Amino acid sequence: MNRILKSFANLTGAAALAALAVPAVLPASTAVAAPSSAQTRLNEAVSALRGISTLKADFIQTDRSGQSVSGVLTLKRPGRIRFQYEKSVPMLIVGDGKALTLIDYEVNQVQRWPISNSPLGALLDPGRDVAKFGTLKPTGDPNVISVEVRDRKHPEYGVITLIFTRNAAAPGGLELSYWVALDSQNKRTTVRLTNHRYGIAVPDSTFRWKDPRPRVRR
Repeated sequence: MNRILKSFANLTGAAALAALAVPAVLPASTAVAAPSSAQTRLNEAVSALRGISTLKADFIQTDRSGQSVSGVLTLKRPGRIRFQYEKSVPMLIVGDGKALTLIDYEVNQVQRWPISNSPLGALLDPGRDVAKFGTLKPTGDPNVISVEVRDRKHPEYGVITLIFTRNAAAPGGLELSYWVALDSQNKRTTVRLTNHRYGIAVPDSTFRWKDPRPRVRR
């Protein structure tokens, strides 16, 4: 189980990032969207992201071998995110607006990375302009929008491809369905979201965490 989580943690850190890829199977959609230009669809996705103030969703994180763990994601823009894993998984990932922190309660370790150095910066970093760095990728479905975000001046930051599906109840009419991470060793991690709840009250205390490391007495 920890191998799955540490794989995700490696994808969060800049040093082990290479690329994110879109999986072959896209989610089915029911509504039929009117044809639009690539720039229009990209603008729609950017507006959908900017329209999220808070979000809570269930997630399933799956590695390339098909092993999965589940949990609850809480997002509060700008910059704050929490991956609360199922009770059997003694790990937590928290973004506090400046850094992403992986807390491993099993071995009492803490690792941190600047949000700007992570592919999740596309979701969390106010300075990461999705409209500037995003590229629309074909999906073959007018109701599915795929946006690859890449800072070509900083390849070490990684790439993130965000998959949106049309949903009138979501901000901007698009719902972030999932993203897929692929590192330089071809290790894939998929994070899929369901049961989205928008605009709910999320206190800042949600993004605090208990440090498991023993205190040093002086």
